[in-house]
Amino acid sequence: MLRIGNASGFYGDRFSAFREMLTGGPLDVLTGDYLAELTMLILARDRLKDPQLGYAKTFLRQMEECLGLAHEAGVRIVVNAGGLNPARLADALHELADKQGIPLRVGRVTGDDLLPRAAELELPDGLLAANAYLGAHGIAECLRGGADLVVTGRVTDAALVAGPAAAHFGWRPQDLDALAGAVVAGHVLECGAQATGGNYAFFREHDVRHPGFPIAEIEADGSSIITKHPGTGGAVTVETVTAQLLYETAGARYAGPDVTARLDTVRLRQDGPDRVRITGVRGERPPPTVKVGLNRLGGWRNEVVFVLTGLDIEAKSALLQEQLEQALEPRPAELRWTLARTDHPDADTEETASALLRLTVRDADQRPVGRALSSAAVELGLAGHPGFHLTAPPGPGAPYGVFEAAHLDARTLTHVAVLPDGSSVPVPPPTGTRELVPLEQPPLPEPLPPGPTRRAPLGLLVGARSGDKGGDANLGVWARTEPGWRWLAHTLTVDLLRRLLPETADLGITRHLLPNLRAVNFTIEGLLGEGVAAQARFDPQAKALGEWLRARHLDLPEALL
Repeated sequence: MLRIGNASGFYGDRFSAFREMLTGGPLDVLTGDYLAELTMLILARDRLKDPQLGYAKTFLRQMEECLGLAHEAGVRIVVNAGGLNPARLADALHELADKQGIPLRVGRVTGDDLLPRAAELELPDGLLAANAYLGAHGIAECLRGGADLVVTGRVTDAALVAGPAAAHFGWRPQDLDALAGAVVAGHVLECGAQATGGNYAFFREHDVRHPGFPIAEIEADGSSIITKHPGTGGAVTVETVTAQLLYETAGARYAGPDVTARLDTVRLRQDGPDRVRITGVRGERPPPTVKVGLNRLGGWRNEVVFVLTGLDIEAKSALLQEQLEQALEPRPAELRWTLARTDHPDADTEETASALLRLTVRDADQRPVGRALSSAAVELGLAGHPGFHLTAPPGPGAPYGVFEAAHLDARTLTHVAVLPDGSSVPVPPPTGTRELVPLEQPPLPEPLPPGPTRRAPLGLLVGARSGDKGGDANLGVWARTEPGWRWLAHTLTVDLLRRLLPETADLGITRHLLPNLRAVNFTIEGLLGEGVAAQARFDPQAKALGEWLRARHLDLPEALL
C-alpha cells in the first residue's frame, strides 16, 4: 500500500497545508497541484517581467519551513509548481537545501513547454504560453532514479498521484486498469479539500471550518481508499468523493495521456469513518493525441458598478445605459450590462434598498476601456439618475487572457525525465492502436410511481458541483438515495436544465448518465466564453452554477422529501 497525500489544489491554496500534512500522520508521498488554465497565464506574465520567474513562488516558501520535515519523515514530494520554469525552481530548491544543510535529490520533467516549437508545430501567433498536458511516466522515472522531490511543468493533475503509484508498484504503460484506478484517485485528490467537505453541497452536515486535506491509500491493483489524517476537520464520505469525481469531467470516458479511465466502472463504498473505498475502475488505451493549453492576451477589459437605490430601478437603469453609451467615445468593441436586483421594498437599510448595475467592456485597444470609460462614467455624477454613485472609481483597464485547447499527435512531444544525477530519460509515447467500442447511454432506472408533489428547491434532493473546462462549463448532479436516482435520471433532462438555467437556453448541452454514482453530468458549451481569464461572466469559472441549479424550485415527489 502506498499513502499519497495532497497539500495544494491551486496556486493560492492554504499555505499551512504542507506542514499540516507532514506533521498530521504517516505518508509516503505528498503532492501539490498549483496549475490551472488561469495560473498558466499568470505565470506567463511573471515570466515576461523576469525570465527567472514562471514558477509557483508559494511552493518555494512552503519548502523553507517544510523541507526538513519531509526529509526527517522520509516523505517524497511531487509537485507541478515548476509551471513554465521547472529548471529554475529545481535550482532554487537545491540552493535552499544547501542553505539548510539538507541532502536533496531533485528530479524534474520537461517537454511540456511548446512555445519554442510554436512555428514548427504550426501553433497560432501571439501566444504567451503553450503547454502540453504530459502524463505520469516522467514522474515515475524521476522517482525510480532516486528523486526525493520531483518538479514538473504542465502535467495532468492526476499524474501527480499516478506517477508515484506507477513507480512504487512497477506499473508499465500496458497496466491500464491499475493506471486508471490511480488516475481516479488522483482526480479525487487533485483539488485538495474539495474531497474532504470543502465546496460541498451539504456542508451543514459536517464541521468544515478547517477541513483536512485528502489522502489516497493505493493498492497494487490500482484500487484505493480515500481518507484524511485523524482529527482533522471535514469529512470523507461517498458523497464528498462523488462530488469531486463529477468535478470538471464529462462522460464515461475520462481520457488522459496515460490511460482512458472509465468513470462508469467506478464503485464507491464507505469503509469506515472518513474512509471511502474506490474499486472496479477499468482502463482503456489513451487517445493518440495530447491536449495542449494555449494562452494569449485577448485585449483589454474594465468594469464599473453603478448603485441604483429606491424606487424606479428599471427606469434608472435604462436612463443610465442610454446616457453612458451616448457619451462613450471611442466606443468599446463589447459592452455588457448586468442588473442585479439586490434591492428590497421598504428596506430598513440603504444597502438593502439598492440594486447594482454592472457594465463590463472589452476591446483590443486599451484606450476605449480606460480613460474614455472612466470619464464618461464620472461625468454623469450630477447629471444622471437620482442617488447616482459608484461602488468604486473606474480603473484604467487591465489586460485579459484567452485560453484555448489544441490537440497534437503524442508522437510530436519530447517527454523527458531529468534525473537527480543530471541524466535524461526519454518517455516514449503510448503505442498500439486505440479501438474504442462506442458507448451506449446506460438504460434508465425504473421510474418512481406517480404520487403527490410539493414545490420546493431541487437541492433538497440532490447535490451538485460545477466548474470550467476552457469556455465550457461542467455541471454534475447526484442523488442522495436510490429512489432519488430513479427520479433524477428521468426528470433532469437537457430541456429541463435549459428552463431552470435560462443562460443555457441557446447553448449546446450534452447529458451523461453515471448510474454507479447515481449522477448525471452535463457539459454546457460556450457558457464561459473564452475561458476564465476573459471573465465574460459574473461567475467566470462556473463554480456556483450547481448551487444556482439547486436553488431552483421544482415539483418534487413528497415521498422523497
